[in-house]
Amino acid sequence: MTIEELRVRIDELDRQLVELISERARVVQKIGQVKATSALPVYEPNREQVIYSNIHAANKGPLPDIELTHIYERIIDVMRALQRNELASEINARAACCESGEPGHGAGAAAPGTGKK
Repeated sequence: MTIEELRVRIDELDRQLVELISERARVVQKIGQVKATSALPVYEPNREQVIYSNIHAANKGPLPDIELTHIYERIIDVMRALQRNELASEINARAACCESGEPGHGAGAAAPGTGKK
């Protein structure tokens, strides 16, 4: 293969990676919504360790595990920020509903994810 052909292949792979990262981000947003309604923390170090174990098990090279871990640390940081933004949006939406007096929100409404008032 020529360098031009290899670069075309890199471009194709980059487009695939962008789509996969975007899909991962969409799932992370959904998890953020669940966490917001369930009062779960955004940062879950045990889950991150599971992710690192999974990527190491799947790694067939040529990148060493530590380099793949560095890449995933950055991906996870960005995804965690996305979840924090999702949580902030959910909190702001609830606050706006409470201020507007919308039914199901505000005084006497169930606490999110608890079923309790």
